[in-house]
Amino acid sequence: MSTFERAVCQSAPWRAMTGRLVLPWALQGVRPRGDVLEIGSGSGAMAEQLLVAFPEIHVTATDIDPAMVRDARTRLAPFEDRAAVREVSATALPFEDQSFDVVLSFIMLHHVVHWDDALRESMRVLRPGGVLVGYDLLSTLPLRLLHDIEGEPYRMMTLVELRRFVTELPVRDSTVTSSLAGFTVRFVLAKQPVST
Repeated sequence: MSTFERAVCQSAPWRAMTGRLVLPWALQGVRPRGDVLEIGSGSGAMAEQLLVAFPEIHVTATDIDPAMVRDARTRLAPFEDRAAVREVSATALPFEDQSFDVVLSFIMLHHVVHWDDALRESMRVLRPGGVLVGYDLLSTLPLRLLHDIEGEPYRMMTLVELRRFVTELPVRDSTVTSSLAGFTVRFVLAKQPVST
């Protein structure tokens, strides 16, 4: 994560926008339940809003950046009985198979050069019938130029690339759509239920 992106994630305006605008848009009508994992949770702004909006859930917020993990721990401290924060890589999640009912990924996959591995890991820790919900940046010239200037490693996806990759996952139903004038992609991937 670049210095600019870190500053945005830690800013008061971002925190204010997450609950009212970003979270409902990002969830795409999905109501989180049970055990929820957020990969790449940054400073914990979205996790905090999830815990406020859905008092029955337990959230495990993860990030690879130690500074973001410290911020998230501070932010989620009031929810200590319903929240955990872990410093982990999204491509090597230290959780058992089928540990979570919902996995969330909010605008972080492009920071993971191997975002396909992060999605595989997300599906691995998802319980049968659970959902992976998220949004991210699509590979467009303006967004690539911005990230090139920042000098941080990244790998943006195209809509075609993501749709093709989803067919390799154990998914029963999927919705993958571009939004915000083609600059972002939103997705909901429902994991196949247990066969009877």
